[in-house]
Formats: sequence, structure tokens, C-alpha cells
Amino acid sequence: MNAPSLTLQAALGDVATDIDRRFDALLAIPDDPRADLYRAMRHAAIGGGKRLRPLLTMATAQLFGVDRDCAGRAGLAIECIHVYSLIHDDLPAMDDDDMRRGKPTAHKMFGEATAILAGDCLHALAFEILADIATHGDPHVRVELMLDLSRASGPNGMAGGQMMDLEAEKSSFDLPTVTRLQAMKTGALIACSVEAGAILGRLPPEQRTSLRGYARDLGLAFQIADDILDVEGDEAAAGKKLGKDAAAGKETFLSLLGLDRARAQARMLVDQAVEHLQGFGAEADLLRDIARFVMDRDR
Repeated sequence: MNAPSLTLQAALGDVATDIDRRFDALLAIPDDPRADLYRAMRHAAIGGGKRLRPLLTMATAQLFGVDRDCAGRAGLAIECIHVYSLIHDDLPAMDDDDMRRGKPTAHKMFGEATAILAGDCLHALAFEILADIATHGDPHVRVELMLDLSRASGPNGMAGGQMMDLEAEKSSFDLPTVTRLQAMKTGALIACSVEAGAILGRLPPEQRTSLRGYARDLGLAFQIADDILDVEGDEAAAGKKLGKDAAAGKETFLSLLGLDRARAQARMLVDQAVEHLQGFGAEADLLRDIARFVMDRDR
């Protein structure tokens, strides 16, 4: 397993610090009966995680000279959706997980009711952030950001993919169905992260084809790598329980393709993702590094 490039290491560290700082400022604990709600939100949102989605937003936005604070706010909104989905996915009614990012899950620390509300609040906070004029001075840009994130996180995106994932425990899915499931559950929010950078840069939709191809291939490669980590990874490094898909009898890229073919497919997708960026110069090197990192990460 190769280490990320020095540039990517620095970018990952910078975005992690930036997102933690933003969450810390937004989620100050009030001196009233809502205190545990804020503690649960902070527990889930601050510290740990790859911050891949906000990094993708910021790396794409920098292609078009977008103000870093604006890009950081958009990335934060997408991370709010990601964290809310993890809180809810970990609940006993869903995946029933005890550990996330190397620490007890929100419902284990604060109870199920508080965890549900913490997820609800992070969902709402995402759109509050995007609606704020501080994210972008043009209301049309803000509306497009909100529209794209709502589509990526709803029934035709992440939440719909999660529903398919629940059905996978009692159905036998073929490869096209698993591909669609993962394109919705995981890929949609990754694609939204790249799209947000293009929206902030005011790139017309008809000129986003290459970036959308990059995001699509990156999302599928990311999920195949996740499936491989679920079998070969180290739980301490991953910060969560592994091997759950096989135990639940779910079909995955790995179960359908086998380890060698799955790894080869992921490598091909990474190469394709990088190829989509051929119209950009060195300014897209961070996006290229992110694509290669997807296959070399340990969590």
C-alpha cells in the first residue's frame, strides 16, 4: 500500500483542520437543555474521517480560482450530509454499528433518540450553510448548490442507495444492480462534491462532462476499494468493524467479481478518472492524486 503524495498528505491535513475548525465554531455547546444534542453532533462531526468530500470540492473549486472560504463552506455542507448519514446508518435499525472513526458511535454515547436528532440537525445545517450569502454572493449559485446536494442525498442518491443496501440483505443482486446501488449510496455524494466546485466556479453544465466522468469513475473505484478493505483491511486502521457485508450475505463488487478482478477493475476506473482530467494542466494534479489515493488508503 503506497503512501499518498506529499502534496496530498498536506491537503488532507489542511482540509481536516479546516473542517474541524468550522464544525467547532458552528456547534458551540449551548447552556440549555439542547447541550447533549450539540455534544452528539460534535462527537460525530469533529475528528477522524478522511474529509474526502470537502477536499474534492476545494480541489475542484481551485481549478477556477474560487475563494477558499466559499469552497470550504460548500465542502462543509456536503460533509454535514455525510456525517448525518453515518450517524443514521450506524443505528440499530440500520447497520447496528458500535464503532465509527475509531470511537463509539453517536447512539452508543448519547442514546438513539439524541443520535437521530443529531443527524437531523446536521442535515438541516447543510442547507443552512449553502443558503447563506457567505457561501456565494450569487443567489443562483447558492440555489444550484442546494438543488444538487438535495438530489445527491435523497431517494435518487444516497438515501435511495441505502434503501437498496438494506434490501441487499434479503435479495441476490447482480452486478448492474450492485453498481447502481453504489453509484447512488456512495457515488452520488462524491459526484456532488466535484460538481459543487464547478458550480462555485460558474462552469456551465455543458462544460462539466469531463469532471462528471472523473467523479463517476472515482466513486465506483472508491466503493470497490471499500469492499476490498472490508475483507483485507485492519479494523484498528479503519476505525470500524469490518467483514459485515459478507456476514450479512450481501452481494458486493468483491463477491461478484472476485478479489483479483475487483482490484483490476478499480485500477482501471482510477486510470479512467485521471484520463478525464487530460484537458486540465498541473492545476488538476491534486484531483489526480486523490484518484490514485482511493486505491492506496487503509480506511
